[in-house]
Amino acid sequence: MGINRSLTGEGNRETLKILSEIADIKITEIPSGTDCFDWTVPDEWNVKEARIKDSRGNVIVDFKNNNLHLLGYSEKFIGKLNLNELKEHLHSLQDQPDLIPYLTSYYKKRWGFCLSHDQLQNLKEDVYDVHIDSDLNPQGSMTIGEVILKGDTEDEILLSTYICHPSMANNELSGPVVTSFICKKLSEKKNRRYTYRILYLPETIGAICYLSKNGKYLKEKLKAGYVVTCIGDKGNFTYKKSRQGNSLADRAAVLVLNQSEEHFTIEDFFPTGSDERQYCSPGFNLPVGSLMRTRYGKYKEYHTSGDNKSFISFEAMEKSAEKYLEIMNVIENNYTYINQYPECEPQLGKRDLYPTIGSKRDTSGIVNAMMWILNLSDGSNDLIDISDRSNVPVSVLIKAAEELKEKGLIRISAESI
Repeated sequence: MGINRSLTGEGNRETLKILSEIADIKITEIPSGTDCFDWTVPDEWNVKEARIKDSRGNVIVDFKNNNLHLLGYSEKFIGKLNLNELKEHLHSLQDQPDLIPYLTSYYKKRWGFCLSHDQLQNLKEDVYDVHIDSDLNPQGSMTIGEVILKGDTEDEILLSTYICHPSMANNELSGPVVTSFICKKLSEKKNRRYTYRILYLPETIGAICYLSKNGKYLKEKLKAGYVVTCIGDKGNFTYKKSRQGNSLADRAAVLVLNQSEEHFTIEDFFPTGSDERQYCSPGFNLPVGSLMRTRYGKYKEYHTSGDNKSFISFEAMEKSAEKYLEIMNVIENNYTYINQYPECEPQLGKRDLYPTIGSKRDTSGIVNAMMWILNLSDGSNDLIDISDRSNVPVSVLIKAAEELKEKGLIRISAESI
């Protein structure tokens, strides 16, 4: 049996403890019953056992074999039911008859089991013994994880992922794993312009509760953010924009994909999906998008037992982490500059920035980038703007800007600091 993660419970604590071996995660408990805007943190749910046996004692469905078999947040139940009575509590996917669905009942008390439609169809008339040993504890808590990596400024970049989905690899083991490796790399970075806030939350209620406590601060400090989900499969990248549509998060992600990927999808914001819908709710309207691979709901294995380890790959997750780090690097270096010699172009040659012999230096590369930076560094264009307009790769512009800055030809605009 895999770790049984949900909105609450020991499985979430165990998950964060394991991920803490990669990232230095601060674990916080929020008591059940805590009000968060229009929501309330639910009772803590834990399961010891859940199974169905036939009259001969054969185990038909067992939570220990696959924790997707139990409807999430099922209450305790012990009893005997005939087939028709039992079927009222069974869930399957008729159009995917070999897969177990992932279903939950967080906010209405009930019990149930999920199984393949093939197995459901093969059940015989019998009296079935149902045993669910679960606990809903109003004195429990919801567990969340947080990492804060301090930067040179209090301005922040957010990465948010969720830990509540059990026994599914892409949605959602890949998000916490990729996020943890991103966190590790960022923690090793010596000079960070921005402060990074990295969150491990139960989906929906976790983000809502976090925003109820920290939303006002994030409205003041957050410059860009991303929800990390469905990031481990082999599909092409998909970027879902923030509600703002042209935020720094959006511009950086779209630029990196345009300059590094042949095939990808850009989607405008829509108010369903994952936790971006909380961060982008009208009361906050934070600049939070989501870089995924195959987007949730777009692959047939989504929210089923088909989303297993064979559906993801370490290579895909590694590339996903690298793509996020490319985006972070663009954001870190996305300054607005002021040309210190705006009346005609400055003489680059005497500063050893321009070739004195035609073949000495590639004038179509770094010098071309310098010319674009000098021309557009009037305080109204940042490096993303310049890259978009010039079609010069942003990595080349970053290098060119450093050289120009070292020679005193440009300075960072006060608004960028």
